[in-house]
Amino acid sequence: MMSSFLKKTLVAAALGASLLTAQTANTKQPKPKGPKELEAIQALFQAQDPDARIAAANSLVTKFADTEFKATAFYVAAFSAQQKGDTENVIIYGEKALEADPKFYAAEIMIAQALALRTKEFDLDKEEKLGRAEKLAKDAIGMIGTAPKPRPDIPDDQWEAAKKDFAAQAQEAIGLCAIVRKKYDVCVEALTVAVAGSMQPDPATMVRLASCQIKTNKFDDALAMLDKALADQNAAPQVKAAATQLKLDANKGKAAQK
Repeated sequence: MMSSFLKKTLVAAALGASLLTAQTANTKQPKPKGPKELEAIQALFQAQDPDARIAAANSLVTKFADTEFKATAFYVAAFSAQQKGDTENVIIYGEKALEADPKFYAAEIMIAQALALRTKEFDLDKEEKLGRAEKLAKDAIGMIGTAPKPRPDIPDDQWEAAKKDFAAQAQEAIGLCAIVRKKYDVCVEALTVAVAGSMQPDPATMVRLASCQIKTNKFDDALAMLDKALADQNAAPQVKAAATQLKLDANKGKAAQK
């Protein structure tokens, strides 16, 4: 579920601040107010691991309380918490990013995904959490279409591909909500868009889509999607194991239809 655009951003440290601001519909581009703040921003993007990035983000917003990069720093912290599997802090830092910049649609998407993933079928506040997740995802989709380029020199086709990737992540959040609600037809619709729109589809998302396709008797579609997931070199062993089991389920369902 990690944004392909964000992966490239963190690798390209020299361009990181500029590229990350692409994930907001805010037309004002942030600027450092002095060399010390610039050093702190560079430290954030040059940090080599999630813990170091979180520490650098907190340091930036603590030392420079009026920094225009506050939303960006908190978003990087949220992303880093996601890498660690720390869903609670994904939401905490994501909310802080959104508080600093209400148009930071990437933070909306990250919060939406985290809320959907941590919500269980019998949670008393299930609909409250899923409702907020779905609203955030849809709000993000609404902003992405008209979001400005972070720099005029970015080619139009690359920017359109990036926006499509962001929208795919929002659709994934909607699909995750549908899984918790057991609305598998909604899941199929949302995750199909998510996989098709992503620059680098997540094999885990493909497997979730296939699972929903099986539950809606779309066995051929599920088998094709599972083959793609299994062929993906980035698929984790547990994802491949789940895909292998689902292929058995899909073939059984297909045979029962005859």
